[in-house]
Amino acid sequence: MDTTTSTTLDEVKQLMRMAVGDEKHDVSAHSTLNILWVLYDRVLRYVPDNPEAKERDRFLLSKGHGPLALYAILAAKGFFSTTELERFGTWEGILGGHPDRQQVPGVEISTGSLGHGLPMAVGVALALRAKKGEQRVFVLIGDGECNEGSIWEAVMLAGQLNLANLTCILVNNHSSLYNFSDLETKFSAFHWQTTNVDGRNHEQLYQALSMTATTQPHVIIADIAR
Repeated sequence: MDTTTSTTLDEVKQLMRMAVGDEKHDVSAHSTLNILWVLYDRVLRYVPDNPEAKERDRFLLSKGHGPLALYAILAAKGFFSTTELERFGTWEGILGGHPDRQQVPGVEISTGSLGHGLPMAVGVALALRAKKGEQRVFVLIGDGECNEGSIWEAVMLAGQLNLANLTCILVNNHSSLYNFSDLETKFSAFHWQTTNVDGRNHEQLYQALSMTATTQPHVIIADIAR
């Protein structure tokens, strides 16, 4: 699947500046930017002209607030016109404060309420495995989102089902109200393969995102320094 473009990360940052009106979520959007860039530029298999291509990998943004980084990258990769970013949050535009799969090409699930994306990713991964597909499923969650019980129910189930086609990217920007201490140990206890990376280091992210597990789901804990 051809996913190559000449777009650079700096150009994506310029695209993000075209969308205004959701400045309160700027920190949330920028905390995911490097991760999403590496994923879409070097790892994920997709067809911009055919967003629902059967052979595509799936990316689910569970952390659905602050989606501007995802919007900018989807526009840069050709899923829709970059001019849509100028209409962000308007009645005429397709880009809202939370991503809508019915409106935005390339968006797999509609999200916003935290704690939903990982359980849905488990279902997607299980369905693809049942169809004997080779597609991978990636889902991005936040450390604050781990306050939701549905996250840990999904973690437990994925480990028990040995969903090796599932990769969870946990953005740890130290925003949780609770101290989760060692997240790596917690996921390991539920039979997940774990990797810790610097959430802004592109090579570390690439190596972690490229890893394919044999029997276990994989969590990448991407630390974003405050």
